Amino acid sequence: MSRIGRLPIKLPEGVKAKIEGRKIVIQGRLGTLEMEIPEQIDIQMEDGFINVVRKGEDRRTRALHGLIRSLINNMVIGVSQGFEKKLEISGIGYRAEVKGNMLILNLGYSHPINYILPEGIKAMVEKGTIITIQGIDKELVGLTAAKIRSFRKPDPYKAKGIIYAGEKIIRKVGKTGAK
Repeated sequence: MSRIGRLPIKLPEGVKAKIEGRKIVIQGRLGTLEMEIPEQIDIQMEDGFINVVRKGEDRRTRALHGLIRSLINNMVIGVSQGFEKKLEISGIGYRAEVKGNMLILNLGYSHPINYILPEGIKAMVEKGTIITIQGIDKELVGLTAAKIRSFRKPDPYKAKGIIYAGEKIIRKVGKTGAK
């Protein structure tokens, strides 16, 4: 049995879960998330806990067991606490600002990059160089952060670009003059 899949998911205070056919709906103070459950997996609710049970023992079903449990757990955490990723911009003249649901990035190109944030995602900019991406869907928060980072990946020679907070860039040594 999957070590992750067999763990029960505790519903925190203020979070409600409903099973509607093959769909599970999680509601919390930050919003609502829903997900389709594959045919090989069953969901059982009892005493404020959600248990994920598999119907068979084939390889695909065993793989889905832990995955579905983790996805449901991320939904519960998302609607109760939310997720966030921090990005740091480094480089002279590089900066960002938020206007409504648009993130405007000046990254050394001849034009600013206007990125429209997906629905359900909020962005905040501190000091012009630290971007915080927040939302209840962990996958969407990660995809949005990765998309923003892709506009100017960090350069290993000068360490300019957009990096995740806490990420270490391995610096390369440039060419040396001929002697």
